[in-house]
Amino acid sequence: MSSRRRSASGYRGVRERPNDGFYAEIRSGDLRLSLGTYDTAHEAARAFDAAAWRLGRPRRQMNFQDVYTLQQALDVVPPPRVNSAQDRAEHTARQHRLLVAQEDERVMVEWRRRHPKDVAYEQEYWARRREEDTRRRREERLDRRRRKALASAQADLVNAGGSSFFTEEDERWFDIWLSTSGDTNDDDNGADDWSD
Repeated sequence: MSSRRRSASGYRGVRERPNDGFYAEIRSGDLRLSLGTYDTAHEAARAFDAAAWRLGRPRRQMNFQDVYTLQQALDVVPPPRVNSAQDRAEHTARQHRLLVAQEDERVMVEWRRRHPKDVAYEQEYWARRREEDTRRRREERLDRRRRKALASAQADLVNAGGSSFFTEEDERWFDIWLSTSGDTNDDDNGADDWSD
């Protein structure tokens, strides 16, 4: 019997389930033996290898080469995950949310097809919002840089023996620790960027 290709999970005989589990099964001719659902692909692959040992399969058809006997294979196999009523209820809720999301997408495609002017208006609106947000972030960053520069200049003046127009309890002294970079997103072209 030729060896089978490994599945998308990376292991032979293991498939990812839509409910975040991994399903292990072993096939022999027309026989398909379910090995259960596991939390990780690694655990499911260990279950596959134990079943392969029991069926007398050659080691080259197994997922792991670090097991040399059937007993060793059985020792490293975790118990399959138990699907409780809560698991089934969560799965049903996820399936329902998926159906609702798919229906929303279908309705939105139809709405966009029927109302192209509204779509254009919405795109213009969000483009304006992005521009305004970028402008506001740049202004805020520039203000922080000015405040930090003023506080740093006052500190340098005091350190040189001069006097500051800040009082000792003036909260503007805290501006010296303001962060002035990394507050923009990728839309920012950095035209006003200069190092601290």
